[in-house]
Amino acid sequence: MEMHQIRYFLALCDELNFTKAAERCNVAQPSLTRAIKLLEDEFGGELINRERGNTHLTELGRTVRPHLGEVYENAQLARSEAGKIKKAKRVALKLGVMCTIAPTPLLVLIENLGRRHADLDLEVIDSTARDLEERLKRDELEVAIYCRPDHPDDRLHYLKLFRERMMIVIAPTHPLAECDPIRFKELDNQRYLNRINCEFNEGLAWEKHCVTWRAVYRSERDDWILAMCAAGMGFGFLPEFCINHPGVVARRVVDPEFWREVNIVTVRGRPYSPAVGALVREAMRNNWVGEKATAETAQ
Repeated sequence: MEMHQIRYFLALCDELNFTKAAERCNVAQPSLTRAIKLLEDEFGGELINRERGNTHLTELGRTVRPHLGEVYENAQLARSEAGKIKKAKRVALKLGVMCTIAPTPLLVLIENLGRRHADLDLEVIDSTARDLEERLKRDELEVAIYCRPDHPDDRLHYLKLFRERMMIVIAPTHPLAECDPIRFKELDNQRYLNRINCEFNEGLAWEKHCVTWRAVYRSERDDWILAMCAAGMGFGFLPEFCINHPGVVARRVVDPEFWREVNIVTVRGRPYSPAVGALVREAMRNNWVGEKATAETAQ
């Protein structure tokens, strides 16, 4: 006895019409008729009286109908419970990502992770580097992607993904737009649009370079900083991959240069979930701006 035979029989019990029952089951009528005949052979008698205009259940058909209905209902319940168990086996991963990292460098990683690990549910949590690091230490996150220049922590493990140059961003009409690169001292007394979440805010030490900037605006949002740069209101200091406004130009800064190193960060010695392992493996496979990811530790 096959489950589809039971389904066809129950549909025929409701419709008492072979054509309508076949349409309801989305099968050809001969297929439905053949399935009913096989069911009758198994039970040893006719289940349906096939009288023109008066198709009806035989006594045998009326007898087995409630039992077959119960079998079919239980099978559906079993299938539903199996689906719940399968769904429960899905793996969740909360990935913290520093809010100043542009999506573009990470999209291939996330795409490959989803393609090779279809049972993984990924949630991306956007925050500052400082906040993500604290969440890692409090065991509120298993893994995060961020950078904190000159802030290595020996409690953490770092897997380097890519390096990214920090750029000076200005309007094409800005007096320094013709310079490439721009020497750091040339920024003295220029109007500065300060990104509050810039990871270099704590370590630039303008004064040691004899440079004074006039911070005329501060914002947590890079899109606002870029828009104000385009409007000629000052210069911004942004990561290269985050510069996506058509109304600005980006210039290298030298003497000194500034680079940031973006890492996958986990807590040293803490057991990883399979989802974190999958993320790390995908990161190691990926080409990051022409290089492979490399594991490093704080010294």
